[in-house]
Amino acid sequence: MESLYALPLMVKAVILGIVEGLTEFLPISSTGHLILTSSLLGWDDEKASVFAIAIQTGAILAVIWYYRERIGKVLAGLTSDRVQQRFALNIIIAFIPAAVLGVLFSKLIKTYLFGPVPVAIALVVGGLIIFLVEKRQENIKPRITDIDSLTAVDALKLGLAQAFALIPGTSRSGSTIIGGMLFGLSRQVATEFSFYLAIPTLIGASVYDTWKHRDLLGADDISLFLVGSVVAFFSALACVHWLIRFVASNSFRVFAWYRVIFGLLILAVTYTGVLHWGSAMD
Repeated sequence: MESLYALPLMVKAVILGIVEGLTEFLPISSTGHLILTSSLLGWDDEKASVFAIAIQTGAILAVIWYYRERIGKVLAGLTSDRVQQRFALNIIIAFIPAAVLGVLFSKLIKTYLFGPVPVAIALVVGGLIIFLVEKRQENIKPRITDIDSLTAVDALKLGLAQAFALIPGTSRSGSTIIGGMLFGLSRQVATEFSFYLAIPTLIGASVYDTWKHRDLLGADDISLFLVGSVVAFFSALACVHWLIRFVASNSFRVFAWYRVIFGLLILAVTYTGVLHWGSAMD
């Protein structure tokens, strides 16, 4: 453990950038993995928390690049194309619940839930929910198989589902995708919408949190944040490319198994004293 603590800060930034990019869009909780990794690295003070949120910008830029053609159509059609207007409105509606609740309760969440044990519990509970939803979906035909068929009510439901991800370990993408499947969306549509919804959600969270804690940051931190964001961009781009193909012919049970096993492992090593976390456990 001490050897991990002694790693140069730039190396820690690279490690966290990789973790962010690979986990942001999978239903396994990027925030939870960042909290655990930061604790293992011994870099889990308030500045590290800001860093973990700020580098989400790199991951979301990967989505913007991947879907640049559709995003371009939306922007071009905002004043004339009803399909693109409805799409943009749905994203705004779905963004609101998490934005409002995040502003209201972010301090409480960081105080009481940003730690390995709460993350582990959320991972296990979320995994069990995925198992239940996948079982339910076996004999149910999706109501919506085209992302442009979503209504404003559907968007609000998805936004409320995403808001559960304010609990670290829950997973923003997982909440949106699994919630979407419960509401009648196909797995592919729910996954794609979660990508688009991530754009305002993650950019908003990054800007808000960085600005709120700007007094903690100095000129020396720019290179650190930049490296973490760039690494997150490339690892997220690879992850999005893979996930789109994965959901076309697979369920999310593999992620449910991962969540449950990983969550139980965290609880086991914590309560047996095999592994001692950083200050997040203090």
